[in-house]
Amino acid sequence: MKKHVHEIAEVFPGSIADQCGLVPGDKILSINGNDIQDIFDYQFYIEDEYLEILIREKNGEEYILEIEKDEEEDLGVAFEESLMDQYHSCTNKCVFCFIDQMPPGMRDTLYFKDDDSRLSFLQGNYITLTNMKMEDIDRIIRYHLAPINISVHATNPELRCKLLNNRFAGDLLEKIKRFADANIEMNSQIVLCKNLNDKEELDRTIEDLSKFYPAMGSVSVVPVGVTKFREGLAAVETFDKESAKEVLSQIKGWQERLKESLGNTFVHASDEWFIMAEEEIPEADYYEGFGQLENGVGMMRLLIDEVEEALEACEGDDRAYEFSVATAKLAYPTIVDLASKIEEKYPNIKIHVYCIRNDYFGESITVSGLLTGIDIINQLKGKPLGECLFLPVNVLKADEDIFLDDITLDEMCETLQTPVNIIESDGEDFVRKLTRQ
Repeated sequence: MKKHVHEIAEVFPGSIADQCGLVPGDKILSINGNDIQDIFDYQFYIEDEYLEILIREKNGEEYILEIEKDEEEDLGVAFEESLMDQYHSCTNKCVFCFIDQMPPGMRDTLYFKDDDSRLSFLQGNYITLTNMKMEDIDRIIRYHLAPINISVHATNPELRCKLLNNRFAGDLLEKIKRFADANIEMNSQIVLCKNLNDKEELDRTIEDLSKFYPAMGSVSVVPVGVTKFREGLAAVETFDKESAKEVLSQIKGWQERLKESLGNTFVHASDEWFIMAEEEIPEADYYEGFGQLENGVGMMRLLIDEVEEALEACEGDDRAYEFSVATAKLAYPTIVDLASKIEEKYPNIKIHVYCIRNDYFGESITVSGLLTGIDIINQLKGKPLGECLFLPVNVLKADEDIFLDDITLDEMCETLQTPVNIIESDGEDFVRKLTRQ
């Protein structure tokens, strides 16, 4: 069996590791005789109050470091990789995979397909479970890592193998049962493709998953996203107004039945369905705690309620200035309505709201998180922007002021000759920045 070696990248001043003389470049080979595969092994084994850590120094010398500490006390070291291991990449070739539909020439990290159960726990990523071995499942159960977020798409074994283009994808329910039997909390998502996994297959999937409630806490249904870069890929149909209404009606039927049998509606439609169907965004009670916000389930309702609450706390006055807000098609009607509420309370504030068409990926992509700098620039050139332009935070990379197409925020400011400011995802920040509180 491979023995893992983990090089220390940083030792925090004053920590146990610092007091014991560990330095960057030292390597941890084992803890209490246990091989350390990744961050979860590390965190599990350092909880012991007495540790024997096998250390290899830069010069190759090895020794046992003995440490006595409190149970919850950390060693105070950091490693180059947050997982202390390589990310597990996806072994599927899903018919609806968004990464396969991306144009060439973007930064390399955008093409990496992760399917790593550890990221599901750490970052909320959704995983298919197809590249998990029994030992991986055992580790999750042993360490009780939860919640695990699962990309289901279909529970029909043959259909799931077809959707994921993976002949090993059909044992999903067996794995979910193992997690449920061990009381591992799970959430799941279904990317719905017209005439593939909808209608009767959607009924089957919801019914199968509901049998694992409450360990399986919720299911979100999101529509497939299709870009214009699908050459050589399988044909995938998208939904229109009428078919979106049918999906909402089907989900509503299941919600009513499951509310009666489980005491919980269990399955939720993402915001896109309501906007496509031109139906009102449901009230907050519909979302039962907003447990699947990252899947776009309830984001619009939460924003509406937060903005209205923040505006109620404002006095309103005669402050006067003009600015602009840009967003994508999905959020545009909501942002227009919220902007009008601000203008109503502050009559001398003028807000231009612009809907940015996604020319880069194709007009069927309507979420702001997939807008590019070039589309925003091209469609706002020459438009009245006022004193500044506001954009939602999800147009930028998480830790950098850079758009998907590598245009920077500074470059956009320079090109548009207007300051560009970012609005965080909560309604309070929306009101605070748009009213200069």
